[in-house]
Amino acid sequence: MALEIVAGTLLALAVVAALALVLQRRPAAFPLLAIFALPFRLPISADGRTVNLLIPLYLVVAAGTLVHLLPKWLGRGEGWAWPPAGSGWRAAGAGEDRPGDAGGPVRGDGRLGRTRGRRGWHWLSARNLEWLLLGAVVLYALQATYSIDHAKAAENIAFFYLPFGLLFMLLRDVRWSTELLLACLGVAVGLAILFAGVGFIEYARKELFLNPKVVAANEYDNYFRVNSAFFDPSIYGRFLALVMIAITTIVLWSPRRRDVLIAAAVLAWLLAGLITSFSQSSLVALLLGLAVLAAYRWDALTTVCASVGIVALAGVVLVAAPANFHFGLKGSGGSASNATSGRASLVEGGLELFADRPLYGYGSGSFEAEYKRHDNTTAENAVSASHTIPITVAAEQGILGLGLYVALLVCAFAVLFGPAGETSLGRSPPRLGIAACFAALVLHTWTYADFLEDPTTWTLLGIGVALARTRPGSSRPREPLAADNPVGVAP
Repeated sequence: MALEIVAGTLLALAVVAALALVLQRRPAAFPLLAIFALPFRLPISADGRTVNLLIPLYLVVAAGTLVHLLPKWLGRGEGWAWPPAGSGWRAAGAGEDRPGDAGGPVRGDGRLGRTRGRRGWHWLSARNLEWLLLGAVVLYALQATYSIDHAKAAENIAFFYLPFGLLFMLLRDVRWSTELLLACLGVAVGLAILFAGVGFIEYARKELFLNPKVVAANEYDNYFRVNSAFFDPSIYGRFLALVMIAITTIVLWSPRRRDVLIAAAVLAWLLAGLITSFSQSSLVALLLGLAVLAAYRWDALTTVCASVGIVALAGVVLVAAPANFHFGLKGSGGSASNATSGRASLVEGGLELFADRPLYGYGSGSFEAEYKRHDNTTAENAVSASHTIPITVAAEQGILGLGLYVALLVCAFAVLFGPAGETSLGRSPPRLGIAACFAALVLHTWTYADFLEDPTTWTLLGIGVALARTRPGSSRPREPLAADNPVGVAP
């Protein structure tokens, strides 16, 4: 075992060194490599438990930190140097003033120099979003001190919060251009197409490549769920849903028929893959993301009315559907808990934990252990989270953590959608696509799990903050990107 650890460490160092050399010569490769490595998890066993770690992403982040963050912290670097100055959009430096499109200068921290009468809302800025993210990590670490599951809390901090925080900082400092955004989307789309193909093979063979728990669950279900190269069908569905929302942005704003037709074909392929995952939470998240895009592309009121109608119709179908539809509400064992795959019971248990200790909770990472201890059960559904992130936060961190979580969401949506820190990019399609993906991700975490434990959250926020700070290479104000190119795509 010791020999394997040494060999693995040496191999990791060699890979980091090679990646650092690549990034030193081509900094634009970092976001591409990060997006490519985002989905890949490797199982690591330690202390009797198996953790699925994003080893490839850790290696990319380590190389990016060596090339960019470390020299910057030491005062020897000025950030990513691609694209060259004057060739496209770039991030403003700290403290740098620039012309705004709202009648006042925009500071380097992403805030408008003049708040257009929005007194009291100046804290909804990109800079304060970063402070809230830091505060969330610090509070989580502090509340780990009284958790009964120190190992789980330490695992989340070491393997998720810290490396993903570095990922956020690296993506935030990238000089994003339209071409680079499209290249990253191309990488994500290519992966999604490949993963969907793997899922189709699994569905045809009725065999899974990963995760024996899903294999066992399929033996008792009346339908077969695939997870492709992921360890969980819902995480697989989440990835496909977010990619589909990003592609839909191109469909809605592209003036070229060829782009629309190609995107439509890809969407059909990915939708079929999403259906084979049987991830209800991913389908709901996809619908929300599409509704956000539709509201900005056409009319918000019409979109809201149509969405309410669809939700009402879905509710009627669920209630009226016979037992052989396997929605879980009727038939033998029919219940809300069965229909939600045990989520209702977990939410109920989480609320009871919150009621017992409402101010500061039971400590970071303690949900699973406390759920079992209070319910005196070893049930399989006593997982590490309630499948509803606000409930998990409330049970583990109390009102302190829940308040910070709400503030983080409010600030994040304000920055991503732009009303509190709008720049010359305005509500361009790339920014709307990022914002719609984030909205879908948040909803998915309310019906499944993993918010700050998911690197996708930090990736969307990092890109969103960078775009919120972006200005043209010239010193004069410029029309939003959509005015130059309706989809934000280079001709």
